[in-house]
Amino acid sequence: MLKIKINSMDYQGMLEAVFLATQDAISVVNEKGLHILVNPAYTKITGIDYDDVIGKDALFDIEEGEESVHMKVLSTKKPVENTKLKLRPSGKTVVAQAAPIIVNGEMKGSVAVLHDISGIKDLTDKLEEAEKKLRELTYKYRPEDIIGESEAIKEVKRLIEKAAKVPATILLRGESGTGKELFANSIHAQSSRSRNNFVRVNCAALSDSLLESELFGYEEGSFTGALRGGKKGLFEEADKGTIFLDEISEISLNTQAKLLRVLQEKEIMRVGGNKNIPVDARVIAATNVDLVKSVQEGKFREDLFYRLSILPIYIPPLRERREDIPLLAKSFIAKFNDEYGRNIVDISNEALKVLMAHDWPGNVRELENIIGRSIIYMNINERVINTIHLPQLNAGKIQNNDNCIVSVSEDVTALENILNKAESEYIENIYFKFKKNKTQTAKALGISLRSLYYKMEKYNII
Repeated sequence: MLKIKINSMDYQGMLEAVFLATQDAISVVNEKGLHILVNPAYTKITGIDYDDVIGKDALFDIEEGEESVHMKVLSTKKPVENTKLKLRPSGKTVVAQAAPIIVNGEMKGSVAVLHDISGIKDLTDKLEEAEKKLRELTYKYRPEDIIGESEAIKEVKRLIEKAAKVPATILLRGESGTGKELFANSIHAQSSRSRNNFVRVNCAALSDSLLESELFGYEEGSFTGALRGGKKGLFEEADKGTIFLDEISEISLNTQAKLLRVLQEKEIMRVGGNKNIPVDARVIAATNVDLVKSVQEGKFREDLFYRLSILPIYIPPLRERREDIPLLAKSFIAKFNDEYGRNIVDISNEALKVLMAHDWPGNVRELENIIGRSIIYMNINERVINTIHLPQLNAGKIQNNDNCIVSVSEDVTALENILNKAESEYIENIYFKFKKNKTQTAKALGISLRSLYYKMEKYNII
């Protein structure tokens, strides 16, 4: 082994150069735990000047409640490995290592090296937040969003839990407004595919030709307007994940045949393409139509029906689970409190009786809209929903000027538009009442200024 001789002066100079140049913070304390030496990286990481720390004890540079690695070394005379600390005043998080300084068998102090991991922590936090947002974008609902303690909904929850454990194709049956997408999301979220995409397709919202190109993708030049390079279909997007085919009854017989092939062969062919592309997408279909009747009428393929309904799950309408109405109502109150910046604390027993007596043709979606509308019409100082806030249900039916009886549930889907219109007009009236003073308007509405800006932009209030 080659030995290099270095005189003491050179050796000391090299040590000083290393001490000053290293990017990790170094701090040295004496046997009494007082700082006697720190390097430039230390002052940068901690935010403490050299002259301010020298002579101060080992607790000076760490947040209250943190354990000093120096003091631990001095008390135990043993090294300390990989201890996470938070510094002050910078607030940075570091991983510290410390070791005793022994000269001629005597403890002379402790030396610590601090590795700044704040950047790594920030990146980790951002990554976790990004993954969380991605999952939220991928599917809107979670298993805990299924509200209810009725036997009917408990049975559905049991079936969903079982369905999540196997890759079988599932057919969700239920009336409009029962929340079939919620249950599909829940199956996906509890399955081994939860970290992959959940892709929702409203089959009724697309024409036959557009639906085919959306589901299976297309090759460049396959039709006028096709993108250069072609486009992946939704089945490819859902590979290793789940694809939710809502309103499956509305697809044409031609598309049904192609869908059947995907289920049988686990592969798709893009529009205008000539090669098969393997896909592994779990299919969950949903319908509010009696598919057995559709099969009998020749509107739906029998073989596809049996392929889809390997595991059929029936979602009961709200009238078959009335005991869940109080829980659902209170969950919607919490939701609208957050959205509207309100502080509604409860719903009266009398109001609940009105809700319980209603037939709910629009199911859970109708209940949600009724609660939302009631909250909008409440005065700012009111905290409990009473029967007076449910006129549309108190009356049962509303009589118009032509003495024509109109059911309040005749068009449940229009309720959301009514809610938005009512909220917009209410905000606008308060806004002009306070002569366009946004701070006073937000205070009068009982919402934050930020929420007011959002709503004004949403409703184009100038």
